[in-house]
Amino acid sequence: MSALSPARDVAFRILEKVQGGGYASDLLRRDCATLDSRDAALAESIVFGCLRWQSQLDFLISHFAGKPQNKLDGEVRTALRMGIFQLRYLDRIPPHAAVQESVELVKRAHKRSAAGFVNAVLRKVDRAPVAWPDRATELCVPPWMLQRWERHFGREQAEAAARAALLEPEANINPETGRQQDVGAQSIVPLLDLQPAMLALDLCAAPGNKTAQMLAAGARVVACDLYPKRLREVPGEASRVRLDATAPLPFAAVFDRILVDAPCSGTGTLARNPEIKWRLREGDLSAFQSRQRKILENALGCLKPGGKLLYATCSLEREENEEIATPFRPVSTHLRLPGRDLGDGFFAALLQSPQ
Repeated sequence: MSALSPARDVAFRILEKVQGGGYASDLLRRDCATLDSRDAALAESIVFGCLRWQSQLDFLISHFAGKPQNKLDGEVRTALRMGIFQLRYLDRIPPHAAVQESVELVKRAHKRSAAGFVNAVLRKVDRAPVAWPDRATELCVPPWMLQRWERHFGREQAEAAARAALLEPEANINPETGRQQDVGAQSIVPLLDLQPAMLALDLCAAPGNKTAQMLAAGARVVACDLYPKRLREVPGEASRVRLDATAPLPFAAVFDRILVDAPCSGTGTLARNPEIKWRLREGDLSAFQSRQRKILENALGCLKPGGKLLYATCSLEREENEEIATPFRPVSTHLRLPGRDLGDGFFAALLQSPQ
């Protein structure tokens, strides 16, 4: 067998696992642990690049093949995406390495009969401008998602959000906690107006970045999550409780402040979780609603008179945001849009219980 760089080997295996339902960030963190920093950086660049630019890459496969390629085996398509991404979108990658190692990946995936095809397609790849077939392909976002964003936010902002999802997110450290945390995510907890010694409930806490913010504000925090493994990431200064927030909660109405950072589609985080673009279907959005509504209703039962609750998602979709919060008559709502505001997209609705 020909030599294969660790970076490309790991990137290929991760992209295949993502196609099977895995999450790129988690897989990179685990599978790159034994790589040196240079190989880890290249693997990360290839994985996220192929996912962010996927619709363009698939169009380019057909473009350079000379005819539509709708029935390729998954491993062959992954190798072609990787090769084209390196040849057209990355600098300082030797073309022969991108071509030869993509061919080798196909062979090792037991698709040797496709090796000649992969070699022929990749040797035609250049950087000449291409006429994209539609705006969705150009912006690398599913047509249904682009269309709904245009309806809700206007054509200009929809395009800005799609283009923001193609950029590598900046690494930001929250100065109050010392934790790496997106600037959009950092904006949520301050909306609760926490005061020292308040008793606060963080109902969907993992990985604990917002819990850390609540602790930094001087609150006494009870942090909850469904998964014990993820709950271990939450700061130990909080009282950590494993529970399912869609079931009745074991708390009385004693909390001054409650944060419901609800599970959602994550369409505000496409820059850091690009696989969501291709995995999510429009019909999936309503599936989140019953869970989000149950969690919010349960949380309100734990809020003391005069207390404040913040319902938040990292989604841009009304089904998960306004349609959940509006029936509870929020005091205020806030929406951060990628491409308009810094960082990930977030929705937040502030509710207050009667005195």
